[in-house]
Amino acid sequence: MQSIDTARRHAVAALAGSALLAALPSRALAQQQQLPPLVKLVVGYSAGGPVDGAARLLAPALSQELGTQVIVDNRPGASGSVGGDAVAKAAPDGALLFFGASPTITINPNIQRRMPFDPMKDLTPIAPLVDYTNVLVVNKDLPVHSVAELLAYAKARPGKVFYGSAGIGASNHLSGALLEKMTAVQLTHVPYKGSAPALADVMGGTVTMMFDIIATSRPFIQSGKIRALAVTSRQRNRMLPEVPTMIESGVAGYDVGGWFGLYGPARMDPVLVARLNAAAHKALAREDIAHRLREQGYEVWSGGAELLAAKGQADRRLWATAAQGIEAE
Repeated sequence: MQSIDTARRHAVAALAGSALLAALPSRALAQQQQLPPLVKLVVGYSAGGPVDGAARLLAPALSQELGTQVIVDNRPGASGSVGGDAVAKAAPDGALLFFGASPTITINPNIQRRMPFDPMKDLTPIAPLVDYTNVLVVNKDLPVHSVAELLAYAKARPGKVFYGSAGIGASNHLSGALLEKMTAVQLTHVPYKGSAPALADVMGGTVTMMFDIIATSRPFIQSGKIRALAVTSRQRNRMLPEVPTMIESGVAGYDVGGWFGLYGPARMDPVLVARLNAAAHKALAREDIAHRLREQGYEVWSGGAELLAAKGQADRRLWATAAQGIEAE
């Protein structure tokens, strides 16, 4: 039979072990958190698009950092809402994660009457990943060379200046709607099934202007097929350093852009969130990953889960202003 002294020593050792475990930093605990052998990174858009491309670039790096296989799972539909809903309804064990594009998180709730989930309530923010800036481009033959000249041109022709977008409720649609509200100018929106055909019609002169991702417009700007008037970020963009911002161009407060973030289902274990955030941060810190993202027009945007949550809430409020009177089909 075990003596009282021996039992006391065992009890003291157990208590000391518990105290040591409690004293471990959250990062050490996060590293012990188990993940399923296969993690699916859900993309709410078809394969081959910009969101899919960024996800497929990051997935192998996440696999290495997490020590488990990470694959991209495309579930397109309803501007990303189909994929987001699948993750929102999944078990919070890390097997299904959402590579969320900002329009799904911040625009869809403002324009989709039957959105199947609430991104703010039904998803757990894990890590910010990348952000990007749009550029306002016009047809090369339009007799304007600045935002001020464009606004004067449009005010002299109410409703006769057409701007293209990737579709109703797309971020470049609401970028134009926001410009209308902030400047009291009257434009006419022309929705397309994607940004590429809209940009082609800007070059062809069917529509006057559009807001587009810098990476896709830059070659045509440099070749003189379209003209860049302003970027939509608060600071100038390193890919187009000679192009002023909308704020510099006289539209005070115009600071909009897009981003991608990593999300999980609601009620995820904070320890698991910490591990996933650390893995994303390390993946984004790799120079080869950062370089390839920059080539695609993105900038690394790393930070804590709380940063992603705050950005989502702020942008949702911003787009609510632009989305008034707009409803997705």
